[in-house]
Amino acid sequence: MCEGKRQPASEKTAQVVKCAEHEFDHDKGAVFEKTKASKFVVERDLRELPVLQRINWLSTFIILTPLVAFLVGSMFVPLKMPVLIMSILQYLLTGLGITGGYHRLWSHRAYKASWPVQFVLAMWGAAAFEGSARWWCRNHRAHHRYVDTDQDPYAVHKGFWYAHAGWMILKQDGRKSGRVDISDLNENPLLKFQHKNYLPLALGFGFVLPCVIGHFAFNDFWGALVYACFGRMFFVHQATFCVNSLAHYWGEQPFSKGHTSFDSIITAFVTLGEGYHNYHHEFPHDYRNGIQWYQYDPTKWIVRFLSWFGLTYELVRLPNNEIKKARVQVKQQELDEIKQTIDWGVDVETLPRMTWAQIIERTEAGEKLIAIDDIVYKIDKFLPSHPGGEKILVFWNGRDATRAFNGEVYKHSKSARNLMAHYRHARLVEKQE
Repeated sequence: MCEGKRQPASEKTAQVVKCAEHEFDHDKGAVFEKTKASKFVVERDLRELPVLQRINWLSTFIILTPLVAFLVGSMFVPLKMPVLIMSILQYLLTGLGITGGYHRLWSHRAYKASWPVQFVLAMWGAAAFEGSARWWCRNHRAHHRYVDTDQDPYAVHKGFWYAHAGWMILKQDGRKSGRVDISDLNENPLLKFQHKNYLPLALGFGFVLPCVIGHFAFNDFWGALVYACFGRMFFVHQATFCVNSLAHYWGEQPFSKGHTSFDSIITAFVTLGEGYHNYHHEFPHDYRNGIQWYQYDPTKWIVRFLSWFGLTYELVRLPNNEIKKARVQVKQQELDEIKQTIDWGVDVETLPRMTWAQIIERTEAGEKLIAIDDIVYKIDKFLPSHPGGEKILVFWNGRDATRAFNGEVYKHSKSARNLMAHYRHARLVEKQE
């Protein structure tokens, strides 16, 4: 961490100590990535630029080229079984580089991994062509910290397709992005190496390696290029993009309704297990997304499997008690929302006060009033529909029917008590002698 002279916390303006990569905000007591001005525009808002000038052409090229090359190439190059198997393996390795490496290991530090595992995750994560781990994790930490706000890099409230890919297709002003701490990433030698040499590593593990294997092992260079490179790259992109869009758009919310994240087995199948997203946003440092053994989460299974051999360790698992709390709180919230749509009768707190002398006076004047559990009920309109007949209500008119109502004559049901709430008239201020 950078060092500097501390300023009194009471000062209104945040005093910030800066260094080359990050800065320490004394007022907030937190380390943040150093704020950088947009390299595209300094004074003008990006939204003021013409549409074509707003497009990030490099990102757009990386996103669209695999689709075009895959569609065109598949019309001329047949898919052979060896290349299909290699394509699936490349898909799994690059996908795991993102889900197990970029996401759970480095963004959330949900577990620790040995150097060989980190190397594989970093190299094939680069091969996914989604940026360096440092860049990817910085955006993802901002997403979690500022979820559903304008500081969220891929906030879904800006639109499904914006969250899916639009945030990369359009230029972003770094000054408006939420600040996060990435000092741990800056200090990781492997990630520093990957960030510095990202392009050759991405090309080497994403294109050169599968094409070399395809050419020398299967005599199928073009098949490897079309399917194991471009096709695989397109599908990995879409799987990852769905975590930002589909997982924030559709499904169930069993753990929290405080953010736009959803659990869906369909999204889980699409994203190598990242589809239990509501759980993930509520407990982001758990190495699991699908917490049940049967929930589809291959990333979890692989991380767990590697832990048996000491290749991964210190796997973070949230206590079941905390998970149950979250479930119960959501159910309670849902019940409270339903309760708001129901007429529960007259609120006891709004009732006026009444004495027995007033009850007697008014019943003698012809009103029908009965007291039960220190609440006075006006039953004139209810008399004809009383299941026990009118006579028994007339008998208790002007009297305390608490014992009779609660079992001495008949123990009334919950539905009867709910119905009574609509006939509340007053609160007794004294007991009957």
